[in-house]
Amino acid sequence: MLEIRRIREKVDHLLKQSRITKPPVPVEKIAENLGLDVRFAPLEGDLSGALVREGGEVYIGVNSLHHSNRRRFTIAHEIAHYVLHEGVTLQLDKDFRINWRDNDSSKAVNPEEMEANRFAAEMLMPTRFVVKDIEALRNVDQQALDAMARRYKVSTHAMRIRLGNFGFIFPE
Repeated sequence: MLEIRRIREKVDHLLKQSRITKPPVPVEKIAENLGLDVRFAPLEGDLSGALVREGGEVYIGVNSLHHSNRRRFTIAHEIAHYVLHEGVTLQLDKDFRINWRDNDSSKAVNPEEMEANRFAAEMLMPTRFVVKDIEALRNVDQQALDAMARRYKVSTHAMRIRLGNFGFIFPE
């Protein structure tokens, strides 16, 4: 499993390649720059998305029924799989590789899913952006947390976890 520093380096490289210097990170632009087509469709059950590698084609499928913040996380998560993991081979009508994102992905049991989640969090809330924003704040309180979540287009819960990684604790 990749350490956080290596994930941060990979994300920084992608951000620099795409000339992204501030939030919110346009994850669809990064996918496009990597040659990934992002396709939205209503998906059944708890399926958030998938990275599909079929022949020479690679695309990200995203559940169009989910909230925009969750769709952004799914795209970043699937970009992580594209950059970091081969996926598993499925035998249907033809061979192709796929990485699924569903509720099991967030349970922190599969090392590849844990890596993809860390990568997605780093991509949506890059350390260097978050640190810069925190340094500009006088007080990191609930109001600041909510404002940062809106600025980065992530859920308040995701921003709470991210800021918790920097040592800020908020009451639930």
